[in-house]
Amino acid sequence: MKKTIFHGSNHIIEKPVYGFGKPYNDYGLGFYCTFEIELAKEWAVDFNHGGFANEYEIDVSDLSVLNLIDYSPLHWLAILLENRTFNISNPLALEAKEYIKNNFLLDYRSYDVIIGYRADDSYFAFARDFISGAISYQQLVRAMKLGDLGQQFVLISEKAFSMIKFKKAHYADKKKYFETKMNRDLKARELYNSTKVMKRNKTDFNIATIIDEGIKPNDPRL
Repeated sequence: MKKTIFHGSNHIIEKPVYGFGKPYNDYGLGFYCTFEIELAKEWAVDFNHGGFANEYEIDVSDLSVLNLIDYSPLHWLAILLENRTFNISNPLALEAKEYIKNNFLLDYRSYDVIIGYRADDSYFAFARDFISGAISYQQLVRAMKLGDLGQQFVLISEKAFSMIKFKKAHYADKKKYFETKMNRDLKARELYNSTKVMKRNKTDFNIATIIDEGIKPNDPRL
């Protein structure tokens, strides 16, 4: 099965290099793409430069794919906690970090490709609030659906890199796409701060409950 994917960058990348890049991205070292060209254009720009949505084709027929959208947000969070730097400022958050990693961390490095949420500034803030006890699990689930921040398609293995084929590069204008990117993140934050959208219910439970009751991945409440 062939899929079209896009990688946003400030330059054209005809041949992605396995093992190259920043190890502290959401899912570790890999080549981060999306199925949406408009989203890739947003990722490609910054306040002082334009960029390119590099278009590729990849055959995933013989690749192992981990789709985190099929799992609870705690599985996504466990991988994020292993790779990203969190500003952890209280004992509960420290305990939460260890509990989530010990109980929800998948063997994600054994896959060729990972599909999952992208931890933009707003999503990263939602995750930090959850492990600090500021929002419930149910509020985190709702927050993950805010702002339409998109999904990532991440090449992890050398095998996956060998299957990718460059097609073309699409220019992304700085003025247009930087504004769109900022508005997308702003929308997610505004909805997050909306009492109507994020109101806590009496049946909600937070990270302290998850730890104290030893809630595991097979718990029907997740």
